[in-house]
Amino acid sequence: MNDGEYIWQSPQWPDWQYDLAALAGPLAAVSRAQGLLLGRLADVGMALQDEASLAALTEDVVQTSAIEGETLNVASVRSSVARRLGVDIGALAPTDRHVDGIVDMILDATSNAMSPLSVERLFGWHAALFPTGYSGISSISVGNWRDDTTGPMQVVSGSIGREKVHFEAPPANRLSAEMTRLLVWLNESTPTEPALVRAGLGHLWFVTLHPFDDGNGRIARAMGDLLLTRADGSQQRFYSLSAQIQRERKTYYDILERTQKGDMDVTQWLAWFLATLLKAIEHAHGVLDQVFTKAKFWQHAATIPMNERQIKVLNRLLDGFEGKLTTSKWASLAKCSQDTALRDITDLLQLSVLQKANAGGRSTHYEICSPRN
Repeated sequence: MNDGEYIWQSPQWPDWQYDLAALAGPLAAVSRAQGLLLGRLADVGMALQDEASLAALTEDVVQTSAIEGETLNVASVRSSVARRLGVDIGALAPTDRHVDGIVDMILDATSNAMSPLSVERLFGWHAALFPTGYSGISSISVGNWRDDTTGPMQVVSGSIGREKVHFEAPPANRLSAEMTRLLVWLNESTPTEPALVRAGLGHLWFVTLHPFDDGNGRIARAMGDLLLTRADGSQQRFYSLSAQIQRERKTYYDILERTQKGDMDVTQWLAWFLATLLKAIEHAHGVLDQVFTKAKFWQHAATIPMNERQIKVLNRLLDGFEGKLTTSKWASLAKCSQDTALRDITDLLQLSVLQKANAGGRSTHYEICSPRN
């Protein structure tokens, strides 16, 4: 292909080519990992499954925005997800329309994965991402395909005057036909490709069309989640591909750019997608360990008298909040005075719920005691 041409300009577009034999090993590894993860979850009760799903979905929502450079409040996202899943997490943090919109999109993609994906549904997702009709301070066309009135849709980096164009999407006048073709493929009742391959192709296909003014990456990842839900047959999500993509964000953009400037053979993209998916599932085992540790802790602590502040802060600690637990951090999390925080902590030290951490430093910090078997 000539330099400067994009994959959508190929005469073979969108006749995807890939070496299935080369992908057989990665496909088997991901399927095995999915089976192991779902097997672990089959042995625990619904409450723990809900807690694991809450952790995975919260991470998914937070990280799909982080990829775009947007930082969401984790407690707000967790509250929004918990409210929609009907999971009791005690006092709920306040949420806003923006957080709720992203959560609604991800949950619709996964809990209604078997329903056909239509233009109207995609427009609904887009409207949920941009409830005010603005992206930052810029007015955008919401719930509609882009129109290119300000020029072609380009992915650009660098300062003004030194911009580097990484990708240019198809012109807007092709979008209606292109999106119809993608949705017909996506909703096929008897697809010819393996389900996990479809998830990788669907993500790539959508993000190459880049049909919206903004939000294309988040919607592409939601579409990937929908296809992965179809692939593993479980409406509950227990791993986050978006979180793994965020951990490998530079590699993600590099492989995407190479693929979009290449020919129709997307074997390398699919190999990267499957390797990333495998890491996401393996990471989920660590999240599950955390969920099980939390359940074991509260089982052990069921007879220990605690006030609401102590329960709230211990839950935050068990959920893995970042940083060290100091008296000041306790006061901030519990919204109480330093004196009250110190009394709460001293009480839990005497009950052997907390212990002073061994690590040195100017400020004393605390950690949860491991339950004795």
